[in-house]
Amino acid sequence: MLAHDVSEGAGDSAPAVLTGLDRLGRGEGPALRGRPVALLCHPASVAASLEHATAVLPRLGARVVSLLGPEHGIDAAAQDMEVVATARRAAEAVPTYSLYGDTFESLSPTPAMLHGAEWLVIDLQDVGSRYYTYVWTAALAAEVALREGVRVLILDRPNPIGGLDAQVEGGAIAAGEESFVGLHDVAVRHGMTLGELARMAILERARAPHAGLEVLRCAGWRREQMFFETGLPWVLPSPNMPTLATALVYPGQCLLEGTNLSEGRGTTRPFEIFGAPWLDGQALAAALAAEDDACPGLGLRPLGFKPMFQKFAGRRCGGVQLHVRAPRAVRSLRTSWAVLRAAWRLGQGEMRWRTEPYEFVADRPAIDLLAGGPWLRAAIEAQAPLADIAASQEPARAAFVARRRGFLLYPGA
Repeated sequence: MLAHDVSEGAGDSAPAVLTGLDRLGRGEGPALRGRPVALLCHPASVAASLEHATAVLPRLGARVVSLLGPEHGIDAAAQDMEVVATARRAAEAVPTYSLYGDTFESLSPTPAMLHGAEWLVIDLQDVGSRYYTYVWTAALAAEVALREGVRVLILDRPNPIGGLDAQVEGGAIAAGEESFVGLHDVAVRHGMTLGELARMAILERARAPHAGLEVLRCAGWRREQMFFETGLPWVLPSPNMPTLATALVYPGQCLLEGTNLSEGRGTTRPFEIFGAPWLDGQALAAALAAEDDACPGLGLRPLGFKPMFQKFAGRRCGGVQLHVRAPRAVRSLRTSWAVLRAAWRLGQGEMRWRTEPYEFVADRPAIDLLAGGPWLRAAIEAQAPLADIAASQEPARAAFVARRRGFLLYPGA
C-alpha cells in the first residue's frame, strides 16, 4: 500500500523535509521585507502547514505586486491544454495573469506583468517528467525577469518520484522537436527537482544573464526519497494528478495523449486507468504480462470504464488499471512502451496517432513531441521488441545522467 494515498501528509508532526517555501517562512533565504515581488504559483504552493505562498510572503513583509499562473490556471481549475484567460476579478487585490493562453508567446510573461517587481518568486510543485509543463513555465518566466534585471528566487520542492541516476528514464529530444512538453533536451523521467532542472535549462539555453538566479533548496531531502517519505502534504498540482501513484506512472502514460487511447481523463484515476472501446481489457493485460519485465513494480487489473469527459466521453472502454505495488521499482516509460506495442497489435487497425494540434504545434504528430522524435512511432508500427526499444534509448539516457551531475543540489544514496 502507498501511504500517500491514504495519508494527509505531515499532520501534527514535523515533516522530514522542508520545502523552499517552508524555509523562507522560517526567515531563511533572501530578505524580501518591503520588496515588491511577483509570484508564480499554483494551488500546491503551500507550506507543510498548508499555508499558501500568497499568505506566507505578505506575512514576511514582502509586497506582492503581481501573481502569475501556469497551465491549468493559478487555481488549477482548467483541464489540460485549456486556454486560461487573464481576467481580473473584483475580489483580487493583486493583478493576476495567465501564462497559458492560445499562443506560444502567451507562455512567457511580458515585462509589464511584473509590475516593477525586484524579485520574481517561483513556487511550483513538479512531478518529475519533462512533459509536465510547470518547469518550462518557470524557465521562460525566469528568463524574462533576468533580462529585465529582476532577481529570481526559485523555492524548491522534492521530486516526488525520486532523483537517483537509476530512476532516470528515456532518451534525448531530437533537434527541432522541442516544444512545451520538452522545451530543453532532457530525459523523460529526469530525476531532478524543479529548481535543479530550471537552473540547468536557464544556464544551458543562455538566453538571459543568470547572476540574479537563486534556488532556495529543500532541507532534508535526499535523492532516493519519494514524496510519501517527506511528511509533506500532497496537494493536487494539476486536475489530473490526484496521487503519487499517478505521478509514478505519468512519465510513461502521458504518451497515450499522442494516441486515440484514453489515458483515463474523465475517470477518478487518470493515467492509472487506460483503454479504448475497441480494446479487450483481459487480452491487453495478458499481452502486457507476457512481455519480459514490462511492468516492474506494477500490478495489472483488467477493467471496463466510462470516461465522463474528453476521449470517449460516455462510452464504455475496455482497458487496464495499473496498481503501484513497489514504488521504487516502477519504470513507467518501459511499461507504456509495452502498452503502445500491445494496443497497436490488439487494436487491429483501430489505434491511431493524434493528428490534432498539440501544445501549440500543428505540423508534427503529438507522439513525436512527447517521444522527442519520430523514432517511437516507427518502432511501435514495426512492433520492435521492447528490449530493442529500451536499448535504443540507453546511450542518450546515460549521456543525460552524466550531463545533469553538475546541476544536482541534493545528496543521494
